[in-house]
Amino acid sequence: MWARVSTYQGSPEQLDAAVNRIDELPLREMSGFECAYLLIDRQSGKALTMTLWESEDALRESEERANQLRSQVADELGATGAPTIDRYEVGKVIEK
Repeated sequence: MWARVSTYQGSPEQLDAAVNRIDELPLREMSGFECAYLLIDRQSGKALTMTLWESEDALRESEERANQLRSQVADELGATGAPTIDRYEVGKVIEK
């Protein structure tokens, strides 16, 4: 499994709009998509998205569409500056 983590600096006032719209993104339609998390800091306006992919190939194949969706999220957040993007191999998952 592979992860893409994008970090945004946005407006605290616009976080709720971004949270409400995240379900509308067509992530489920993308090949190899596993799940997504949206992490927010309401005081600073900072947000992180983490998407999980079944393979490195799926992660790479989703890059172009992910760039488009990232722009939408940045607009929803009122982001200042470009988001940072990091990619990781998931070393281990610990579940309840």
